Amino acid sequence: MKIIDISHELLQAPVYPGDPVPSLEPLSRIALGDACNLPAAHLCLHNAAHADAPLHFLEDEADIASLPLEPFLGTCQVMTVTGLLTGADMERLVPTGCKRLLLRGLGKAFLTQSAAFVLADLGVRLVGTDASSIGSQEDEAAPHKELLGAGVMILEGLSLSQVNDGAYFLIAPPVKIAQADGAPVRALLLDQFFCFSNDG
Repeated sequence: MKIIDISHELLQAPVYPGDPVPSLEPLSRIALGDACNLPAAHLCLHNAAHADAPLHFLEDEADIASLPLEPFLGTCQVMTVTGLLTGADMERLVPTGCKRLLLRGLGKAFLTQSAAFVLADLGVRLVGTDASSIGSQEDEAAPHKELLGAGVMILEGLSLSQVNDGAYFLIAPPVKIAQADGAPVRALLLDQFFCFSNDG
């Protein structure tokens, strides 16, 4: 079994324009005579590999701690695409029965609202991307609302440049934080020699 880490190192990952740069603040240090090393982390919950909750774009909807974990674990398809993807693109490209789709576009693949609608209609349960957002800067809200409103989970900020297209097993549950609209994940892919039956 091969394990592929598709998470950026959090402190060195690209930061979405306008978001704070993550940092660690030492609270205690052995080098200064303290009993242990203990830092506090300062970061946006949408930095590096992370999951979006419906609350991110839909007021009064589910927070990250309330989400089911099943969509974040299971067989997935990695697909290389670039540009602004439409519903017609998704109908043409998404394999039959695909439940989890990871878009490998070197940060340059984005969904339109129609693409998000088609993915939900096809029964996709999770969409991931190596871009900082699933939507383009011209229209980020619409694809987010379409996916999250339909119960499709979103992973963003993945590291997929060294991953080949194909089928894998995804493990990427978000950190459980009540009232948060997103949370970091440690996203992993396992090769298809490791699989479960009846995966949904």
